[in-house]
Amino acid sequence: MSNILVWILMGLLFVSLAGFGINSFTGGSGRVGSVGDVEISAQDYFRAVQNEIRAQVAQSGQPVRFADLQARGVDDQILAGLIARAALANAADEMGISVGDEEVARQITQVQAFQGLDGNFDRNTYQFVLEQQGATAREFEADTREDVSRALLQTAVVGGISAPDMMIEAIVAYQGETRDFTRLTLTEADLIEGVPEPTEADLAAFYDDNPDMFERPEARRIQYVWLRPSDLIDDVEIAEETLRELYDDRQDVYAQPERRLLERLVFGTEEAAQEAFDAIAAGETDFDTLVEERDLTLDDVDIGEIARGDLSAAAAEAIFGDTESEIIGPVETSLGPALFRVNAVLEETNIAFEDAVDDLREELAQEVARRDIAAMEEEVDDLLAGGATLEDIASDTQLTLGEIDYSLNSEEAIAGYDNFRDAAEAVNENDFPELLSLSDGGIFALELMEIVPPSVPPLDEITEEVAAAWRQSALRDELAARGQELVSQLATGAALEDLGDTIEERRIRRQDLLPDLPPTTVPQAFQMAEIGDVVLIPGAEAAHIVRLDAINPAARDAPDVGFLLTILEQTLNQAIATDIFEAYGQALQAEAGFTTNEAVINSVNAAFP
Repeated sequence: MSNILVWILMGLLFVSLAGFGINSFTGGSGRVGSVGDVEISAQDYFRAVQNEIRAQVAQSGQPVRFADLQARGVDDQILAGLIARAALANAADEMGISVGDEEVARQITQVQAFQGLDGNFDRNTYQFVLEQQGATAREFEADTREDVSRALLQTAVVGGISAPDMMIEAIVAYQGETRDFTRLTLTEADLIEGVPEPTEADLAAFYDDNPDMFERPEARRIQYVWLRPSDLIDDVEIAEETLRELYDDRQDVYAQPERRLLERLVFGTEEAAQEAFDAIAAGETDFDTLVEERDLTLDDVDIGEIARGDLSAAAAEAIFGDTESEIIGPVETSLGPALFRVNAVLEETNIAFEDAVDDLREELAQEVARRDIAAMEEEVDDLLAGGATLEDIASDTQLTLGEIDYSLNSEEAIAGYDNFRDAAEAVNENDFPELLSLSDGGIFALELMEIVPPSVPPLDEITEEVAAAWRQSALRDELAARGQELVSQLATGAALEDLGDTIEERRIRRQDLLPDLPPTTVPQAFQMAEIGDVVLIPGAEAAHIVRLDAINPAARDAPDVGFLLTILEQTLNQAIATDIFEAYGQALQAEAGFTTNEAVINSVNAAFP
C-alpha cells in the first residue's frame, strides 16, 4: 500500500511539477537498478526523492535542496528502501504470491483521490490524476498488484510475532519499580566556618585555571547613531488646554461608576429559580453545575461588566445592595426570573485632572516626539546618501553616536531592540549605513567596524566576576567536604535524622524529576543496591545526603503499570517484527543479487535543483 500513498500524495501535492524530469527516464536506459527479475525504474527513484523533499518541506516549512539530502545520505536511504521493496517483490514472484484483478480493482476504487463528488470511484478523475504524474493506468495497477503481494509476504513473515513474556516482565519490573529514600540537604548555613574570602592569589590562580569561564564570545564592533522619542519628550511643551481636552475626551476612563462582573442564569419560573438558589445554599449543587445541566457554557451566561444604570431598579437594588453574597436571586429580569453570580466588584473611579495630567502629558509628548523623529528621517537619509559618516550625522542632527561590541548575549541599551539586533547580525563590513526604525518610533543607523575575536578580559577588568565564580566553586567544595564528614558519621553509627532536618521521598520512579534537586538524584538513588545505603550528591548551592529506605517492586495491578505493560508489548512486538523483516529483506537481496546503475542515478539526481 505504500506506493498507493506515494501516488496519492504526488497527485495532490505535485500537480504543478507533474512530469518534470521524468520523461527522459524511460526505456531500457531508465533503470536505476534491479533485484533478481524486478527492476527499479528511474521514475520510481525520482518520485521517491521528490516525495521525500516535499515531506521535509511540509514538516519544516523551509526550502529543502537535494544537495542537503545528499549531504545527510538521504538519497542512499531512499535507494536502499527501493531495493528492499524490489527484493520483496522478487521473492513474492518466485513464490507465486499474487492477487487477482478483483482485489486490485477493490484497492484502487477505495482511494479517495480517485473518487468523484458523490464519493464513488470516478474513472475520469482516476485518469486525470495519473496523467498529472506522467503515468498510465497499466503502470499504476501493476504497482498496486505488487504492493498488495508484498504486503501478503510481509504478513506471512512477521505476522503474529510477539516479544517473549519473560522479556516484557523484566522490563516492566525494571521500569515499574519505585524507591523510598530520605534526604538531608546541606546549604551554606550548615557550614561551620562558612566560605572564606579569596585572596588575590586565589583569584589569580582561579582565573588562570578557568579561562573558558570568562571568555567573551566573538563580537561585532558596531558604531551607530540613534534617537528615541524618550530622548526628546523633556523638551516637548504641551499646552494645558490640550491636556484638558484629552482628559475630557476620556471621561469614560477616568470617571466610572461602581460595576459588577456578572453571570446570569435565567429560569422559566420563580419556583424553579428559588429551588436552584436553595440547592446552592444547601451545598447540593453549584452555579457551574446548573449551567452545565442546562446545556449551556459559562460564555453563554456571562453578561460582562454591568453598572447600576444598566439594570432595572429592582435588579439594581438586589445586586448592588448586596455586598457580601456571590449568588444573588431570584431576581426578576426582562427574560424571566434569574440567578446572578458576582465574579468581581469594581469600585467607582473618579480620577481628577491633576492626578491624570502627568500620564496625559507623557502620552502626548511621546506622540509629538515620534512625529518630530519621522520628520527628521528625510534629512538623515539625504545626509547618508551624500556620504556623511555616522560622526557627521551625530554632529549635524539630534541623533546620538554610540559604539557596542555586539554579540548574541548583548542586551544593554540599543541591543535591547529586536530591530537593531537583526540589523547588527546581518550587516557586513562593506555595507553603507542606512536609516532604520526602532519599535518605539525611534530611528538608527549602524556600521560594522570590525569583528572582535573571542577573548578573555584582563583580570583587573573582571575582578568581581572572577570573585563570584571563585566563591561559587569554593561553596560547592565546602558543602561537599561537610557532606563527606556527615557520611563518615553515618558509617560509624549515627542516624541521618540526628544530623539535621530530613525530607522523605516516597514511591519515586526512575523517570521522576524532583524539583530543587540535582537531576542525578533519582538515577543515583536507583544505583544503590542495599537498604540503608547512602550517597552524597553535591550541587552548586547545596549538597544532598540520600539514604535508600525501600525498594518497591512494580505493582502489576496498578493502573500505570498496566498501561506501561500494554505500551511495552506493542513497542517490543513492532521492534522485533521490524528487525526480523529487515534481516529477511537483506537475506533476499543477498540471495537474488542486486545491481545499481550509477549513471542513471546521477542523471536523475541532476534533475533536482
